[in-house]
Amino acid sequence: MRRFLLALWGLWTSSRKVQVGILILFFFILLAMFHPLISAIIGHGQDPLAISVNPPWELPNAQHWLGTDRYGRDILAMTATALSASLEVGVVAGVLSTLFGVVVAFIAGYKGGKVDSVLSTITDVFLVVPSFPLLITLSAYSREVSLFSIATILSVFSWPFAARTIRSQVLSLRSRPYVELAKVAKLNDYEIIFLELLPNLLPFIGVGFASASLGAIFALVGLEVIGLGPGNTLDLGLMLNWSQDWGALSLGAWPIFVAPVVVLALLFFAVNLINIGLEEVYNPRLRKTAGA
Repeated sequence: MRRFLLALWGLWTSSRKVQVGILILFFFILLAMFHPLISAIIGHGQDPLAISVNPPWELPNAQHWLGTDRYGRDILAMTATALSASLEVGVVAGVLSTLFGVVVAFIAGYKGGKVDSVLSTITDVFLVVPSFPLLITLSAYSREVSLFSIATILSVFSWPFAARTIRSQVLSLRSRPYVELAKVAKLNDYEIIFLELLPNLLPFIGVGFASASLGAIFALVGLEVIGLGPGNTLDLGLMLNWSQDWGALSLGAWPIFVAPVVVLALLFFAVNLINIGLEEVYNPRLRKTAGA
C-alpha cells in the first residue's frame, strides 16, 4: 500500500500540467457530488428543476446565474444534475474498460508467447468493431435503454485502447533487473505483477481510465444530440438536444447551449492536460523538448 501511495504522490508532483488537469476534474466531481445541495440552495425551498417555478428564458442574473430554460427551470441546477449523470456513465465505463484492459494487458505482456499472440489478436478484433453504430442500433430498437447499459456497452468496446498501451509498457518492464530479482526471491507471477509492475504503471492506467471515461461521456452526448439517448435522465447531451429542438440560440437563450458545451470542453481540456503532462515526464524525448 505504501508503494501505491508513493506512486500516486509521484503522479501528483510530476508536472504542473498534471496538477491543473486533476484540479479541474476534481472541481467537476465535487460539483456533481453536491448537485442536490446546489439545487436546494438555488431553489430556496423549492425544486429549481420543477416546471414553471420561475419565468421562462431568463438570461443570467443575480438569482439565476445561468438563467432559466423554456419551462422556467434553473440552468445552473440543470447543469450540475446533468453533469452528475454524465460522470456516472463515464466512471462506470471507465472502471469496467480499464479493469478488463489492465488484466488482458498484464497477462499478455508478462506471459508473452502464444498467450500474448492470442490476446493481442482478440484486442485487434475489438479495436476494429465500431461501437457507436451498435449503440445507435440498441437505442433505436430499445425504449428501455438505461445509462448503465450504455456505459456497459461502451466499456466492452473501449478496453482495447488501454490494453494495447499498457501491454507495451509491461513488455518493457518485465525484463528490468528488479523483476529478475523478484523471480530470484521466489515471488510468484501475481506478486510480481501487483508489487513490482503495477505501481510503475499507475500513470498509464490513470490516463487510460480518464480517456475511457471521457470517451463514454462524449458518446452519450452524441446519442442524446441525435435523439437516441435514454431521454429519461437529465445529462449534458440531453441539454444540448433540448437547446437544438427549442431553437434556443435563435431566441437569444444561449446559456442552455453554452453551459454543457463549456463543461465538456473543460473536461476534454483537463484530460488532455494530464496526458500531455505525463508524456513530458515519462517520455525522455519530450522531457528534453519541454526542458523538464
